Amino acid sequence: MSIAVIIVAAGRGTRAGGDLPKQWQDLAGKAVVAHALAAFAGFRRLLVVHPDDLARAEALGSEAQIILGGETRDQSVRAALEALEGSDTTQVLIHDGARPIVSPAIIQRVLDALSQGSGAAPALAMTDALWTGVQGQVSGTRDRSGLYRAQTPQGFHFPEILAAHRSHPGGAADDVEVARAAGMRVTIVEGDEQNIKLTFPGDFARARQSLKGRGMDIRLGNGYDVHAFTGGDHVWLCGVKVAHDKALLGHSDADVGMHALTDAIYGALAEGDIGTHFPPSDPQWKGAQSHIFLRHAVALTKDRGFGIANCDVTLVCERPKIGPHAAAMRAALAQIMGIEVGRVSVKATTSERLGFTGREEGIAALATATLIAL
Repeated sequence: MSIAVIIVAAGRGTRAGGDLPKQWQDLAGKAVVAHALAAFAGFRRLLVVHPDDLARAEALGSEAQIILGGETRDQSVRAALEALEGSDTTQVLIHDGARPIVSPAIIQRVLDALSQGSGAAPALAMTDALWTGVQGQVSGTRDRSGLYRAQTPQGFHFPEILAAHRSHPGGAADDVEVARAAGMRVTIVEGDEQNIKLTFPGDFARARQSLKGRGMDIRLGNGYDVHAFTGGDHVWLCGVKVAHDKALLGHSDADVGMHALTDAIYGALAEGDIGTHFPPSDPQWKGAQSHIFLRHAVALTKDRGFGIANCDVTLVCERPKIGPHAAAMRAALAQIMGIEVGRVSVKATTSERLGFTGREEGIAALATATLIAL
């Protein structure tokens, strides 16, 4: 699974006032769209901008790919979708650049729902009474049941939404409208009142207040593990079977990298280590696959209201060589943890022939995991 995020920021936003389009105005020290970009750090990002704003986009210094938008929102989205054709993208999130306070929780809810269907989008149920009006006077009421306020990011499977945009005549309010016109089913997930779209001048004051009062609970954990070599013809490292003239000795499958990462997550949660949750004295865990331990740590993370922002694993050994397998290891760990591969790092180093790793008596692994409260 490869996820791309399209951040749409090509509009003019004149109702917000000011000398610049709303997405380029200052909000707590940086442009509104910079906040939106930061919310999707770790994902492949495409920033769609108006040609007049190209220099501003480049000045952000973001790693996002810059796409020139069209005259309408759907034209801008389609330009980004077309730029993704031929890539390994399987899912796409489409987000308004004027929504600077999207939370990791909303992003995860959309991705979770997208795994079960072709489309998903956050929304808030209408709770206020609805009126119609003529010349400043109430002319009638409307039933609010079944009505929602749409938000972004709106998520879709990439081939389907690309085909939907190609077949749409244009003029859609958002991508859910495009998707539904093509017959796609879109699941509604819970939105967030703070995920406001800046439209009027007063919205900026609300956004500043939200950012000011938004506390960040960030947890950092470290893990370290060692396994000795024994007779065998392969080792398991970060979920990948690697041919070698030895094997690693352990109660489970001895995946030293995955063990260190699991302990890093437990450490960030102050939940002990693998031995705490899976005692080696318990025979049911003998020969167990290490993804069982890592999945448990990830599930515990979600239960505690956290998400995994990123993780980094370093393998210390002379052999086998890790470089040729690093990409597969990153992909395997990302799949097990249910996060974007861009949030997973796997690298290796030797100990310059010093110590037990230098003598090729075993492999050591160090890992760091960062958790953010959702």
